[in-house]
Amino acid sequence: MDVRTTASRSATPAMKCALIMPTLNAESLITRWIESFERQLAKPDRVLIVDSQSNDRTVEIAQKAGFEVIEIARGDFNHGGTRQAAADSNSDCDILIFVTHDVVFADEHSIAALLAPFADRSVGASYGRQLPHIGAGHIGAHARLFNYPDHAHTVGIEDIPRMGLKAAFLSNSFAAYRRSVLLESGGFPTRTIMNEDTYVAAKMLLSGWKVAYVSSAQVRHSHDYSVVQDFKRYFDIGVFHSRERWLSKRFGRAEGEGLRFLKSEFSYLWKNSPVLIPAALVHTFAKYLGYRLGFWENYLSNNTKRRLSMHKAFWD
Repeated sequence: MDVRTTASRSATPAMKCALIMPTLNAESLITRWIESFERQLAKPDRVLIVDSQSNDRTVEIAQKAGFEVIEIARGDFNHGGTRQAAADSNSDCDILIFVTHDVVFADEHSIAALLAPFADRSVGASYGRQLPHIGAGHIGAHARLFNYPDHAHTVGIEDIPRMGLKAAFLSNSFAAYRRSVLLESGGFPTRTIMNEDTYVAAKMLLSGWKVAYVSSAQVRHSHDYSVVQDFKRYFDIGVFHSRERWLSKRFGRAEGEGLRFLKSEFSYLWKNSPVLIPAALVHTFAKYLGYRLGFWENYLSNNTKRRLSMHKAFWD
């Protein structure tokens, strides 16, 4: 691993690291990502781009930057299966960093900070703080500030009764895994509509490993979803929880965290932009309706599910 700072060198001794990024038509974003990556004081030994048949210049730009590129059929992409295939192809690496192409590293210490927790042998995974993009709307900005606070913490199996499903929170937009623990925990699910990161975090915790949230490892990443996009996204989340019901049995139901989010959102909007509260209510109703329909997906036809879903290829 190319580490140029004393702090990060001592935190991750003799660990080989790969960074893996799935892409699809990322031309408008990947150049900005590369610029922020080049400023990192700690760099992985390998950067692997897994591209799903982009029809823009994504592959050309990535190869020009010196990254390894694997191209897969767009219909073969799966949130869990594609990442697990990439993990399998990096069998000589100790740590695997996963990012999405729509993030930007917030400063030059982002990767070094994300890797630091692995000095603790009990840590199986870490994830960084996601800050809103500059100019993000208040609704999208609050989602990031709620889910990614400014204080770090490490979660273990003993925290599940207190935190519930929040204990298994983790985002592959900017996360790192100890590869041996990832495989020991069963790896990413080979076919899941989304939330492959939550799935693995839960498995790790139940196996006695810890998950570290590193507030000093920061990226810019946020979305200003429309009401329809929020509905579709939460439909897919409902599908995931319907198919992985062991999560609610071991961690508790997701709805409790939703109520806490709602209270926080209204408080934030009241202070920053009260005019958006009616819009936030509409978004909340869309999320809830989408989640409930997704959770009861067994009563819907495949064509209906495809129309309601954000990840339509999953249903093909």
